[in-house]
Amino acid sequence: MRLSTVILPVRRWHDGGRDEWLRAEELGFHTAYTYDHLSWRTFRDGPWFGAVPTLTAAAAATSRMRLGTLVTSPNFRHPVTLAKELITLDDVSNGRITLGIGAGGNGFDATALGQQAWTPRERADRFAEFVPLLDRLLTEDAVTFEGTAYSAVEARNIPGCVQRPRLPFAVAATGPRGLRLAARHGQAWVTTGDPKLFETGTPDQSVEAIRGQIKKLGEACDDIGRDVDELDKILLTGFTPEPGRVLESLDSFVDFAGRHFELGVTEIVLHAPIPDSAFAADREVFEQIAMEGLAQLR
Repeated sequence: MRLSTVILPVRRWHDGGRDEWLRAEELGFHTAYTYDHLSWRTFRDGPWFGAVPTLTAAAAATSRMRLGTLVTSPNFRHPVTLAKELITLDDVSNGRITLGIGAGGNGFDATALGQQAWTPRERADRFAEFVPLLDRLLTEDAVTFEGTAYSAVEARNIPGCVQRPRLPFAVAATGPRGLRLAARHGQAWVTTGDPKLFETGTPDQSVEAIRGQIKKLGEACDDIGRDVDELDKILLTGFTPEPGRVLESLDSFVDFAGRHFELGVTEIVLHAPIPDSAFAADREVFEQIAMEGLAQLR
């Protein structure tokens, strides 16, 4: 069982940003992630910093905690340039980086470069090219590839990652094609639950939906002869019914985490509190959960 956090990149590094990452390490979180967006939802008109530079600074400031994106997507990334940044980030962190990666959506990132938002089918098609190509770029010294959406011509990535054969992928997916990518290329799988249940569903319905997702992940692994237990199962909280309940109290967290660990979830990720936002929460409760939550479950 692992407990991690996600720190949204909304604070200047020298005005509380650095302190947030240092405190996460002090609290003992397994991993501290950040979102990889150009802007996001209600934070669009406020401060929002880049994920890779933020993680690079966090890697230099911390020494033990793992770091990562939750998640990167093809919306504004290309595998060739992303691979170079990831290899550098993995080097600066001395092998503490996990790449959370997903197909992207219809948010602000989808059109910020001037393109039309892709359809769900187009996103799935691009993701199906993006992940295998990125896998090759992070494991081979030189890659040439010509695809429908992405190409690489003698792309060099020497010396490669500190982590071998490459840094781990945590693939966010719920559909059949994405689950197949997670089964083949992932070291972990990420879910936020069933988005259709967020506003009108119940916690019990959400648990059953996640149970179904894990079952389908297992089937995707069976199809290629892989043991599903090889993949970590990561639940990013805040998007299931009653999202604020997880951080209401230590007891609420223990109840929530216990039910999801029983499903096979191996890592739960909590948003670091941000006042006056969808992620507002009592900081003292958050820190109590970080320090005592897992012990209550063992």
